Amino acid sequence: MYQHLLVPIDGSQLSERATDASLELARKVGARVTGFVVEPDSPQPGIGSHPVGFSRDAEAHLARTEAHAREVLDQFAAKAAAQGVPFQGQYERTDGVDDAILGAATAYGCDLIVMVTHGRGTFGDLLFGSHTKRLMARTTLPLLVLH
Repeated sequence: MYQHLLVPIDGSQLSERATDASLELARKVGARVTGFVVEPDSPQPGIGSHPVGFSRDAEAHLARTEAHAREVLDQFAAKAAAQGVPFQGQYERTDGVDDAILGAATAYGCDLIVMVTHGRGTFGDLLFGSHTKRLMARTTLPLLVLH
């Protein structure tokens, strides 16, 4: 059975489903969980932007995204501890969400990815894209998709 679950989350109410379901599954099968948050890269300077102002904005962005990732992972860790599930939290800052998730699954030795999908349908996927669908097409690992 599964021994190590990767659970990409973003702190949304929807991602709590992945948190709860992954912990329940991990508890039942004796697996450990890695919670994984992907935060966006720093914005690039625009034409005519002042270097000092941009530097302050970039620093604020880094602090904000790190604080968000830590808060989300701390909440996940508290739930895992309450259920007695071994947990580690990781985050990465990149705009390549799909690549980051696949890379994390490999780097941390995970054998199952647990994700949620918004279930927007074809039109919504065209407008917003779907990380879940792109991962389904690219991964060789089992992918548990929750709606």
